[in-house]
Amino acid sequence: MPNLFYNFAAIKKLVMDTNEELRQIKKALRTMMNGPVSALMRRNGLQYKVNFGVELPRLEDFAKELPHTYNLAATLWKEDIRECRLLACMLMPFEVFSRDLADIWLEQVRFAEEADALAMYLLSHLPYASELAFECIAGENRMRRYIGYQLLGRLFLQRCKPSFRDSQEFLDQVASDLTSTDQRVSLAAYKALMRYMDLGLVEERMGNRILNKAMPVENE
Repeated sequence: MPNLFYNFAAIKKLVMDTNEELRQIKKALRTMMNGPVSALMRRNGLQYKVNFGVELPRLEDFAKELPHTYNLAATLWKEDIRECRLLACMLMPFEVFSRDLADIWLEQVRFAEEADALAMYLLSHLPYASELAFECIAGENRMRRYIGYQLLGRLFLQRCKPSFRDSQEFLDQVASDLTSTDQRVSLAAYKALMRYMDLGLVEERMGNRILNKAMPVENE
């Protein structure tokens, strides 16, 4: 019985500590608020319950001062506050971010900025990043495809070379998405292709063939 009481007390303290951390973070974000930027974001469709308009570099600096714990990151992700969602991507420890949790977060992404932060600060550092990226670009969900291309772009930037089979899969999907009616997806596919072509001469030639087919240059 004492052990059970001790565990309950420890859990209660952990919840209280996380809630206090969240309260202090919100308080700090209010001091960093940029009203004009917040208003502009809302006009551009970033509809959160709260949007402080804090610039990304300031959030990155702020994240360095915060605990990088699962509980805090998970709590921040649940908030309908722009800055909290972005901070969650920066604070989640890579080693405890399971594949199942990754699928849940992917389903909950609403805006491109969140997708970019998720790919940059978290997904690109995971051991299953490549597998996840290829699964995303092969799916029907447009936001997932966008995230998949953003993630592959980050991996290519880190000089991660795909196998020949994976290259063929990537190029086949890019060939389809370069002409997608969703400009966000087509642009992400194009950017990922550009980074793929930077991996080497072979990749550059393969990428150029895809570009020539998708965007033929008319003879004068």
